[in-house]
Amino acid sequence: MNKSLIEKLWSENPEIYKLLKESENLQETRQKFFEFSKDLEWKYREGEEKLHKLEYTTALEAIKVFNNLISLRNEKIAGFSTLDHLRGLTKDNQEVTEEVSDGFLEEFIHLFKAMKGKAGISSGWLRPLLEKDGVKIVDFAKIKGREAGISRSNYLDKLYEKVQDFINRYPSGCDDELVKEREKNRQKILDYFGATIDNWKDYRWQLKHIFHNMNHLGILKKLVPLSDEDLEAIKIAIENKIPLGITPYYLSLFDFSRSDRKYDYQVRSQVIPPMHYVTLMKEHRKERSYYFDFMGEHDTSPKELITRRYPMISILKPYDTCPQICVYCQRNWEITGPMMPEGMVSKKALDKALDWFAEHTSMRDVLITGGDPLALNDDRIKYIMDRLCQMDHVINIRWGTRTPVTVPMRITNELTKLIGSYIEPGKRNVCIVTHIESSSEVTPELAEAVMKFRKQGVYMYNQLVYTLETSRRFQNVAARIAMKKAGVDPYYTFYPKGKEEHKDYLVPVARLWQERKEEARLIPGIFRTDEPVFNVPRLGKNHVRAWQDRELIALNKEGRRIYLWHPWEKGIALVEPYIYKDLPIYKYLQELETRGENIEEYKSIWYYY
Repeated sequence: MNKSLIEKLWSENPEIYKLLKESENLQETRQKFFEFSKDLEWKYREGEEKLHKLEYTTALEAIKVFNNLISLRNEKIAGFSTLDHLRGLTKDNQEVTEEVSDGFLEEFIHLFKAMKGKAGISSGWLRPLLEKDGVKIVDFAKIKGREAGISRSNYLDKLYEKVQDFINRYPSGCDDELVKEREKNRQKILDYFGATIDNWKDYRWQLKHIFHNMNHLGILKKLVPLSDEDLEAIKIAIENKIPLGITPYYLSLFDFSRSDRKYDYQVRSQVIPPMHYVTLMKEHRKERSYYFDFMGEHDTSPKELITRRYPMISILKPYDTCPQICVYCQRNWEITGPMMPEGMVSKKALDKALDWFAEHTSMRDVLITGGDPLALNDDRIKYIMDRLCQMDHVINIRWGTRTPVTVPMRITNELTKLIGSYIEPGKRNVCIVTHIESSSEVTPELAEAVMKFRKQGVYMYNQLVYTLETSRRFQNVAARIAMKKAGVDPYYTFYPKGKEEHKDYLVPVARLWQERKEEARLIPGIFRTDEPVFNVPRLGKNHVRAWQDRELIALNKEGRRIYLWHPWEKGIALVEPYIYKDLPIYKYLQELETRGENIEEYKSIWYYY
């Protein structure tokens, strides 16, 4: 326990400390706190205490959160008392003092700051950086006309330069320097296999040489530097049939000069599993089918190969394997490895699933996913499209695929013409939804694959999973810009699901909201059309942007915020909300600091609730 943090906590709001010390029991504390917070709120609303207009809004939000944390109703939902943890810090309770984390203290330090109007939101986080660079902050309200216009334009130029400095940290895979590096990597792989550039451009060659077994591990060691921990994690995954696979093309995106992930962490983290992940997967391998089914797809499947959570759309899964395995795959409970023969579903099962779609005329939209369905052959893809397009009620068909990212050679002229041929303007649309995680993955090969679809009238959208590896300042701004230049439109930014095995990939909910408000808003609107969402287990997507869709109800000893996520059906059907334990903000910031980030640049994260 950090005693200096405890001292800092009480110095932020001595009045709260006094109330805690004077109260004889929890209920008395709760009542006094409620009276204190309401009195403070009324002083702000009456103007007795002056605050900057932006600090005023934050202060009222913080007071609401404070009342949520002391609420008896919320204690019952969460199963513990946040107030009791706080109170224990004033009672010389050694056990409580040792158990409560620095993250818990930091949460309340910043909450007390916000309640007092000292969050610093009004000056923003970029302004101090601009002032440090010698940029004069002009009061535009004091000048008018052309003078004001020129002054503001000059200021915005300086703001752009600062933002661009951040964006430049994350080069696109289409940048000349990176293209040249990867061409060298490609040649090294081809030389090892005695292959030609024509082989490389043939997706069948790529699929034949996926790295996924123990022999391939030996080849990987010869081609690219790997850390001891990476080697051990890959070995455990292979020995225990934990999903793992890397295509030769995707391997060429690695930095072949070093193993420490300094420059290619975004890429390596997609396919090399952490030790925690493989250890947990190994421990529960016999019960994997249910243990790791975080979204409860077993309970939302009305028919084999189908998942349904919404009134007008369902998922069709005709292929239960992929050319490459994402470590944090939602369906790691059912996918066993790359391009496994057992991933091909039977014609009989597929027909029964398609019959279900034909019978259910409410199905306006069909999402074909898996696995990766574009790894199917063209004949099977044609069969699925023929069947679906016989159904007049199906007006949109989406193919969920990562092949443009993992093996873009699969996107042939024949395939794109086939899929595009089913578009009927005014009657039926067909589109592709892919999964680009970083600007580094936006390569000339990906851009070429996208353009083949675009020329057939097929648009491509992106679903980005907001992980630790993609969450640094302006990292996703760089990704959005790179995607738009390649012809891909942002669609969803997914908050990473809190699956236990994926803890190394998680970020706090607040970071996603901070990114949307402080970074994405600085680029043109058409570049940031994606919607931030949280996938509620068994229920479906919920907007992160709206306070009506979630409540911050508690804070545990570890500094984890406890959220109550409301179902999308709210107001339509009586469905229980979902309790979620978030990653501690303090822990997240510590991890960023170990990776060389200046966490002062993230300090406003505490005030996103």
